Amino acid sequence: MDTLATALYARTDDVLKASPQLMPWRPEVGIEPQLSDAELVALAVMQALLGYTSEARWLRHARKHLRHLFPYLPRQPGYNKRLRKAAGTVSVLIGVLARDTSLWSDDVRVVDSTPVECGRSRETARRSELAGWAGYGYCASHSRYFRGLRLHLIATLHGLPAGVALTGAKADERQVLLCILAAGPQLTAGRVRQLIIGDKNYFGADFEAELAAGGLTLLRPARKGEPQRPGSRYFKPLRQTVESIFDTCKDQTDLERHGGRTPQGVLVRVMQRVLALTAAIWHNDRTGQPVKRSLIAYDH
Repeated sequence: MDTLATALYARTDDVLKASPQLMPWRPEVGIEPQLSDAELVALAVMQALLGYTSEARWLRHARKHLRHLFPYLPRQPGYNKRLRKAAGTVSVLIGVLARDTSLWSDDVRVVDSTPVECGRSRETARRSELAGWAGYGYCASHSRYFRGLRLHLIATLHGLPAGVALTGAKADERQVLLCILAAGPQLTAGRVRQLIIGDKNYFGADFEAELAAGGLTLLRPARKGEPQRPGSRYFKPLRQTVESIFDTCKDQTDLERHGGRTPQGVLVRVMQRVLALTAAIWHNDRTGQPVKRSLIAYDH
């Protein structure tokens, strides 16, 4: 864990020095923060990998065990404010680390979405600051209704996040995919043929034509009443792959226990966990580990 934190700090510091516009805004004249932005990112990733959903408990643990890495640690309110302001930085770093791996050149990607619950009670739904963004939706994979958001993910077969979006529960998965691709042209740049594997929700002649215009080939199971589609024999094992990627996010980084109560709070906590997964895969790839998505070395 210490090796990952040190490597992530160094990489983040280099990125922020080369592109200072990625850092959260602060006045030109003022007090220099005692915890740098690169240290903040490393601290947030360690929190997600070690499974601390409470920021107060995490900082108590860090003060006792991580002083050799972080000479200064803020109190919980200061850490929370700094982390929320760094949401944009965290989101950008996901793509930076992903492109810095050998897995980025894979020509097969999987795409899917998963629920991110944001409270269940009716009173919470009525009074929450997330009203208007979080909503009620249905998850066919788990046969359940939920209230919250959806995390949309484009990933390699090794589980490396390549494109991420957090939307309302009822957002059209096809439109979200097109928006992710439009916002990140580097996802498909320089590739002669890129395969995207999705489920039955990614359908439509116009949708597939738009993907084809961008040099992408969509593989998905046939819907009811459709003829058999090419590559159908590969869907079952690959569907298990994408489900296992989300399972890593949910079970090992506690995605569904994010604890966010405001739009900015939910956004940064979800992206914090996606960055933690990306950083672990990035470090495993750089150190030559055989299993890229293994988090076993970082959860204790």
